[in-house]
Amino acid sequence: MFTGIVEEVGRVASAGRSSGSVVLTVEASVVTEGTRIGDSISVSGACLTVTGVTPKSLTFTAVAETLRRTTLADVRPGMLVNLERAMAANGRLGGHFVQGHVDGIGAVLGVRTEGNSRVVTVAVDDELSSFLVEKGSVAVDGVSLTIASLRGSAFSVAVIPHTLENTTLGSLGLGDLVNVETDIIGRYVAKFLRAEPEGLSEELLRRAGFA
Repeated sequence: MFTGIVEEVGRVASAGRSSGSVVLTVEASVVTEGTRIGDSISVSGACLTVTGVTPKSLTFTAVAETLRRTTLADVRPGMLVNLERAMAANGRLGGHFVQGHVDGIGAVLGVRTEGNSRVVTVAVDDELSSFLVEKGSVAVDGVSLTIASLRGSAFSVAVIPHTLENTTLGSLGLGDLVNVETDIIGRYVAKFLRAEPEGLSEELLRRAGFA
């Protein structure tokens, strides 16, 4: 579990393909502290398991399912990625509950400056957009953000200067692809509301032990 508060921007040192997976090594210095093989790290929103660690780098293997659902399918040396260690049980929840299970890929439709912040609009597919609510939370490339507005299957977020300077969101441009994870609480609520009411029946009473 993560919070969506990025600790460090790392640089991909290498990315090699093997048997449908990608083995990538990321240069980092903050998130390596205290990290051991087997730990989970959010890499631009995707939860990956550490398979190798040095004081200045981390190595991961992104499997086929991860590559299918995320932008890591196009990872290459020199690319910058947002990094966050898993949330400690005694830590603060500065953003929102982020699982690192990317729901889908979004495309940047627009970026505009508004005061000292930047408004980024992202288009997603209809199914994913059904889990988004105005003023609700969303993770974009692993960054916890609040949805400012919704229009069709697109949503807009306001990104403050600190986030622009300390994450990869500051370099987003038109057409860029991003990893999107909707709020887990919103997904559960949507599933509950969509469920067909079972109603009272003889079978239901039998399962409950009344018949």
